[in-house]
Amino acid sequence: MLDIGCGAGRNAVPIAAGGWNVLGVDLSRPMLAAAAARARNEQVADRCRVALGSMDHLPVAPRSCQLIVAHGIWNLARSAEEFRRGVHEAAGAAAVGAALFVFTFSRSTLADTAQPVAGESFIFANLAGERQVFVTGGQLLSELAAAGFVPDPALPLREINPRKPGCLVAAGSPVIWEGAFRFTSTR
Repeated sequence: MLDIGCGAGRNAVPIAAGGWNVLGVDLSRPMLAAAAARARNEQVADRCRVALGSMDHLPVAPRSCQLIVAHGIWNLARSAEEFRRGVHEAAGAAAVGAALFVFTFSRSTLADTAQPVAGESFIFANLAGERQVFVTGGQLLSELAAAGFVPDPALPLREINPRKPGCLVAAGSPVIWEGAFRFTSTR
């Protein structure tokens, strides 16, 4: 199992506790240290390893993963190109039939009048001026399909924290796309 952008092991450690062998990948050495400590504390360090790596250069063997978690990582891409490399890296790691769990920002988080960064279709500047991905459902489905992922009917794509009627933007938490996909093959 591969946890892309594992952070402090919030997903990786419980999944390892469930019996999976997990590799958590992250760019932050402090987060990797925290994930490793959490795995030791939960007595799953033998099943939960961590590695330094980015979403678009994963340190895993091709077709080696039966489950991939992309929880809040692809929204951190700074360009559509980086996002696509990340999705294609996940596809490269996925065994045929592998499950992919996605949790990423919805375009519905932003005001309808928000405009993407020049030259990009789903990259927007956040309040701090940093680039992030905010996709529509159609964009997400299209990008995943191009890499060989199809929706898994067991956990269909849905929006979490949707806008309330009459609100200009989501109050508090961002609107999130959550869903499961299956890797069929590269196209």
